[in-house]
Amino acid sequence: MDTNDHLPPADGFTSTRFVLVEPSHPGNVGAAARALKTMGFARLVLVAPRVADVKNTPEAIAMASGADDVLASAHVVDTLADALTGVRWSVALTARTREYGPPQMPPRALAERVHEFVRHGDIALVFGNERTGLSNADVERCSALAHIPANPAYSSLNLAQAVQVLAYELRLAFQAPASPLALVETAGQGASSEEIEGMYAHLEEALVALAFLDPANPKKLMSRVRRMFARSGLEHEEVNILRGIAKHVLLQAGKDRKA
Repeated sequence: MDTNDHLPPADGFTSTRFVLVEPSHPGNVGAAARALKTMGFARLVLVAPRVADVKNTPEAIAMASGADDVLASAHVVDTLADALTGVRWSVALTARTREYGPPQMPPRALAERVHEFVRHGDIALVFGNERTGLSNADVERCSALAHIPANPAYSSLNLAQAVQVLAYELRLAFQAPASPLALVETAGQGASSEEIEGMYAHLEEALVALAFLDPANPKKLMSRVRRMFARSGLEHEEVNILRGIAKHVLLQAGKDRKA
């Protein structure tokens, strides 16, 4: 029997990106490509890999072990912002608890939510560097946070192993029918990653103009603002409203300075 008979709907596969931020070891990149192909996924994005032309290194090709097509088609970009262009929902995988950042969930809870988002555009799972993981700035750029509840006495997972765990959970989710609640049409379309980042920059500028935010001593204000909005799941029109508020704050601040 052809194994393709058991694949989940194509939109789940084609709408999901697996993003590796600054991967250090070519073997892990190849092994990640293999992990994706075994679960039916193919979209691998590499952000500023530490090894030049990593896709063509002998170690990466050997570890891909038959997933050469996934490895060869991996998209290489300079920044996480580039990797998340057009993404409607992004999840940062982290091995440690973060004081700030988006809400945290285990992989299965994450997988249970994917049907809410793949119908409206791309989603992305974001993995950090093998040694240092994701930076706080990278985590804050994502919509949600996932943590694999491994053995607390030895919780260190290889990068490709972490990719395999998440790809497996998503495969199970896409094989199962979406819950009626996940299929209910929302009032508006979710905002893209670049729309939300533009809003944060605009809002920060307005807060500085109001002297509510001191750029010389920002503390954790914008991190808390990001966490607050990440919990709500911003829609396109809501982002436009917030940018409209920021625009008028800046206009008023400009009038005040001229007075």
